[in-house]
Amino acid sequence: VQLQASGGGLVQPGGSLRLSCVVSGDTLDSYAIGWFRQAPGKEREGVVCGGSSSGVVYYEDSVKGRFTVSRDYNKNTVYLQMNSLKPEDTAVYHCATDGTGWCSGYSYRQYNTWGQGTQVTVSS
Repeated sequence: VQLQASGGGLVQPGGSLRLSCVVSGDTLDSYAIGWFRQAPGKEREGVVCGGSSSGVVYYEDSVKGRFTVSRDYNKNTVYLQMNSLKPEDTAVYHCATDGTGWCSGYSYRQYNTWGQGTQVTVSS
């Protein structure tokens, strides 16, 4: 399976972005997809994960109520809708899977297949 993330950009505080993660090489319903982010000088951190078996699991409390995940099985694509963005959300965002339908947890080390990152910058 391969993942490809896109949709990042520059947005003002309070704005919205929708990131996409296209799954290829297999069907999306076989996989849980996690979203991670890495800000400059910081370790990559788990944000949220969603899977048909595990449901949606938020790893980062600060995004609850602002970020949501959804899936389009026809397009084999997972979306991360980010609303009310804050400057502290600025980071490179990645999607990843451990190859199962379950979310493996907060740590990026538990995921073995990654899409390339997409830069999200929240600034006025």
